[in-house]
This record gives sequence, structure tokens and C-alpha cells, in this order.
Amino acid sequence: MISKSYYIYILTNKYNKVLYIGVTNDLIRRVYEHKKHFIEGFTQKYHVDKLVYYEMFDDPLTAIKREKTLKNLLRRKKEELINKMNPMWKDLYEEILS
Repeated sequence: MISKSYYIYILTNKYNKVLYIGVTNDLIRRVYEHKKHFIEGFTQKYHVDKLVYYEMFDDPLTAIKREKTLKNLLRRKKEELINKMNPMWKDLYEEILS
């Protein structure tokens, strides 16, 4: 059986003012769609296309549960998570392409 990966991710805008949390089974494709503004709505309106945080899971239900948990955190807690993984808040998209 082929193992599939699922991801939760946090995007922000170039000023790090807006946070968007999502879940996907293809992180590279999904971030690309955000960067090219293929996704209408919140991320397009606020130019949210910089990947600053992600986690990988083997199970979609676990990923969805984690996404819901993160969405319910205070902004300060979300920032703490990002700062642990990515203290400079750099765009991690190029890193995941490698």
C-alpha cells in the first residue's frame, strides 16, 4: 500500500499581518495555487501566499483535527508555533520544492 501524506499549513502576507490555516494532501500544489491566486476568497483578497509553517501527517483525519485545533488557537499561540519552526518568517515554499 502506498503511503500518502497530508499537511496542515499556515500562510501569511508579505507584512505577516494575516494568518491563514489550511489542510491539503499536496502541499506544493496547494501553495502554488495560493501564490498564483487561483484560490478565490480570503487568501486572494488579502494576498496571503507566503508559507511560514507546515506539519505532515499520515492520516487525513488527524490532519483535519490538527487544522481545527490550530484555527482555534489565539494568534499569539500560532505565532509561537511559527517562531519555533521559522523564526525569520521566511517563505518556506522554495524549501519544500527541494
